[in-house]
Amino acid sequence: MPRSILLSTCFGVLATAPAFAQDAAPLVDIITINASRTSAETTQLDQQDIASQTTPDATAVLAQLPGLNSVSNGALSGQVQYRGLFGDRLNIRLNGRQFVSGGPNLMDPPMHYAPASLLEQVIVDRGISPVSAGPGLAGGMDAQFKSVDWSQDSTFSFSADLSVGLQSVDEGWSRSALLGTANNQFRLYAFGAHETGEDFSSGDFDIAGTQYERLIYGLGAGLQSDDQSLSVQFRRNETGPTGNPQFAMDIRFVDSDFIEVDYDRSQGAWTFGARLSWNDVAHAMNNFSLRPAPGDMMRFRETFAYAEHQAIALTASRDFAGGALSLGLDHTRATHDVTITNPNNADFFLNNLPDIEIQRTGAFVEWQGPLGQWDAEIGARFDSHDAEADTASVGSAVPMMPAMLAMNFNMSDRAWDDVTTDFAARIWRPLSDQALLRVNLARKTRVPTYLERFAWLPTPASAGLADGNTYVGDIELEAETAWIVEAGIDFQNDTAYFRPSAFYRRVDDYIQGVAFDDTVGIVDTPVEMVSMMNGDMTPLRFANVDAELYGFDGDFGYQLSPSWQLDGRFEYVRAKRRDISDNLYRVAPGNIGLGLTYQAERWQAGLETVWTASQDEVSSTNSEQASDSYCLWNFHARLDGPAGSTLAVRMDNLFDETYVPHLSGRNRNAGSQLALGDGIPGAGRNFGLRLSWAR
Repeated sequence: MPRSILLSTCFGVLATAPAFAQDAAPLVDIITINASRTSAETTQLDQQDIASQTTPDATAVLAQLPGLNSVSNGALSGQVQYRGLFGDRLNIRLNGRQFVSGGPNLMDPPMHYAPASLLEQVIVDRGISPVSAGPGLAGGMDAQFKSVDWSQDSTFSFSADLSVGLQSVDEGWSRSALLGTANNQFRLYAFGAHETGEDFSSGDFDIAGTQYERLIYGLGAGLQSDDQSLSVQFRRNETGPTGNPQFAMDIRFVDSDFIEVDYDRSQGAWTFGARLSWNDVAHAMNNFSLRPAPGDMMRFRETFAYAEHQAIALTASRDFAGGALSLGLDHTRATHDVTITNPNNADFFLNNLPDIEIQRTGAFVEWQGPLGQWDAEIGARFDSHDAEADTASVGSAVPMMPAMLAMNFNMSDRAWDDVTTDFAARIWRPLSDQALLRVNLARKTRVPTYLERFAWLPTPASAGLADGNTYVGDIELEAETAWIVEAGIDFQNDTAYFRPSAFYRRVDDYIQGVAFDDTVGIVDTPVEMVSMMNGDMTPLRFANVDAELYGFDGDFGYQLSPSWQLDGRFEYVRAKRRDISDNLYRVAPGNIGLGLTYQAERWQAGLETVWTASQDEVSSTNSEQASDSYCLWNFHARLDGPAGSTLAVRMDNLFDETYVPHLSGRNRNAGSQLALGDGIPGAGRNFGLRLSWAR
């Protein structure tokens, strides 16, 4: 088994160096959430133990890998950024499945539904995602929930995984449990997690409107025989009042259900699989529950969003041409409906995203195996898309100008269809017993979201951009097309490892907000008039532009002695427009982390530092502000106790540094000591503790 090392980031974690003997090793990083539950296969890949984390935002934990960063839009609304891209451009899955979020501002992005305490592991696609994982412009990840493993014989065995954690910075508490039983033919388990926290502190004051509450629970069962297996899982998410000071509104509730069915069967040389899934979301947000209510009763707003998603995926695989061939068909259907209301006036409502239905039918072929002196994973995907919006409606109390926009929308063509093609080649070859060369080549696409295409009313909803601008969509948008090249080397010997990568992404028809018309600042159209009523005289419209992103990242480590280990990571990305002289919005600055860890037989402790550069390559189109550099120090310790118990202690931001992460967004909550428009600072000194037990 490979030696244990520490991969240094803002969140100290245990890791194992990559093992080149495993075919999947060059293609993925595997983050193992709980080391005591690690399987034999994943111990040979790059893993990290993040069981000590107490933060409710799983994206902050995932930011430990090179190229990954957390876009903070609230305690439970963080998004993952990978090499400058985030949101719908990343292929993020839960249990191998894509699904829909509820709100147009992505207050419930994918990782909202994946608390770290309930995750078994997160598989991160290095560079690009395989076509078999579904469409997506860039890389992606698959967050896999804990379950109960099959046993080796007919005797039933009991499994349990319990944890409790706290952190001082927001008086946060987390509790989670997994209980179940299984033999070699049957398994049954139940799980749940509850997290609460108050406003977090930074320096000498609390950041108002940052409290959170989330409850997730579910059941799973499975049957298997020698040649087939069936698994079913149900999950329920109930998010309570949760602050989002980066947005114009806060979460009142997010109630979501997930049902997943997996069936696999071996038949001769073939293995067949079927994946069924369904999820729905009911979501409410408002501007008065967790922040000062507007002085004018007519300015009260509460928005209700509903979404539903169904998917089926069929796969067949077999040995072919010295490797493994996979074929697949998949179909998804999603519906979205959003209505803005005033709770003080039943006649005021705007159905601004009305009963939108989106369908996609796709097919892929993928082969992995030896290709001369190289190993390769090569695939192609073809997808047919169509979308249609129903007619918008407004209440009698709505002013004339928004009602006119709704009428114009209803008279327009509200149907769209397109076909996209993706190609990906991920190839690698050993240069020696200690070094491996990796090359990725791909053409990847992304179709516009329902918001980018159908938003007829100018509102701040922007799928999490949180830039303070109002946006409208465009039915004529083209799909984004990215041409990607990446190369890297994985080096490892008995005392050191080094995994640098360099990449370039040229994106044609990149979807970006641009000025609504050529007369910026002159309010001479109905859209601009309505936008001015919402506080923005210069609305943006989603449009196709040209962009490029390039940079490098990697991680490294050196075994100083049998007990001492030095580790680190680094990254830099440059993201800009190609059609005009401007930068892309909200791109993480360069950063580097170093950590020193002492490892004993039953315990470990470490000190780490992370330096983040200033970011002045900002987007003028999005009125983005530059950010300053900062340096943080963190301490962590862990004791492996008897009978599967673990006690983890950590101190983040040891010197109580006041800093503003570039990706943290701007304050829009007037009830805070933080001024409106100021960057929301990172958390102050934080003491965290987690006690866990598994068997």
